[in-house]
Amino acid sequence: MERLEVESTSLIKQPKAVWAVFFASIIAFMGLGLVDPILPAIAGSLNASPSEVTLLFTSYNAVMAIAMLITGVISSRIGIKWTLLTGIVVIAVFSALGGMASDVWTIIGLRGGWGLGNALFVATALSAIVTLSGSGTAKAVILYEAAVGLGISVGPLVGGWLGAISWRGPFLGVASLMVIAFIGLSLLMPKSSEKASSRAARTSIWAPFRAMRYRSLVVLGLTACFYNIGFFTLMAYAPFVMGLDEHGLGYVFLAWGVLLAITSVGTAPKMQEKFGTVKSMGAMLFLFALMLLAMGIWTDTQWVIIATVIVAGALLGNNNTLITTAVMNASPVERSTASAAYSFLRFLGGALAPFMAGKLAEWFNPHVPFLVGAGFVLLAVLFIAINHKHVKHVDEVGTGH
Repeated sequence: MERLEVESTSLIKQPKAVWAVFFASIIAFMGLGLVDPILPAIAGSLNASPSEVTLLFTSYNAVMAIAMLITGVISSRIGIKWTLLTGIVVIAVFSALGGMASDVWTIIGLRGGWGLGNALFVATALSAIVTLSGSGTAKAVILYEAAVGLGISVGPLVGGWLGAISWRGPFLGVASLMVIAFIGLSLLMPKSSEKASSRAARTSIWAPFRAMRYRSLVVLGLTACFYNIGFFTLMAYAPFVMGLDEHGLGYVFLAWGVLLAITSVGTAPKMQEKFGTVKSMGAMLFLFALMLLAMGIWTDTQWVIIATVIVAGALLGNNNTLITTAVMNASPVERSTASAAYSFLRFLGGALAPFMAGKLAEWFNPHVPFLVGAGFVLLAVLFIAINHKHVKHVDEVGTGH
């Protein structure tokens, strides 16, 4: 009991700057889930096909993947605080413009700008929490993933409510929430972290590419790339086959996000301690592949799709924490650089998956996107197993924290 109390205290007792980033991260990640319940509504209102609407995720993730490569260059020059604030402003501007747009292709372009803002915020938020936290890498990652989970879980509920009024509501809602995040971060994050960042060596634009010389980082990045194809197939295409309105989709993805949040904080660390990071990751990915396979077989059965989406949240929550912790311990490069290189590879999968899912459904039938997604997640399992010797050291490094 005594040991548990000490551990929980060390996670909760964080500098004010960490909590400022934590709460801003919740609001930033609400943006991802806010849009999910309104995808069918956008398609209906703007006379767009599902594959066109899924480009909202593709443009967002594609720009985010490329922008991840320059986040370290920017943050090492203007400081952690100003990089986070810049990201928030960019998200607010492009989401507000998206809410005022009148055709799907304009929104697709604006979502790319939103992705740029998110890249600046997300990559910096992770390295900021890890750097500023006094409780070690593993606990800092748990804190970050908790913020991600909370944001993703609350987002669809708010998106469903606002989306029931108008599909424009969630876009304008994100812009409003970003204003709150900007004020909170401006007031709560001290200037000392900014100064510490300015004294650090300036990151080269080539740093993420040089980091990819480490096999461990590339293995984890490509594993996440394949896994993200399954993840974003679920996120971007499942709403089209559920047959639910905005409120219904909001509640389903709320349940999904709640499980994601609980497992990322509650069960992932226990699994990591008992079975090891890589084995636990492989098990979660395999079970997620089975969920997608079930969605592909029983696509026409509404309750199966709803149940598998919700249950998948638990698997994704565990895996997100496991793989993020592994990346932070995988190579000797700076954490912000490792995060940028990894995120670039990861979001390439996120860029490919949504549009591919929409097109596969148009070319073949609604079953195929989920079956292909399951295939890519299984490929991630095989890839991590084949390259186990290059990543097994992450647990040895992790024990030092």
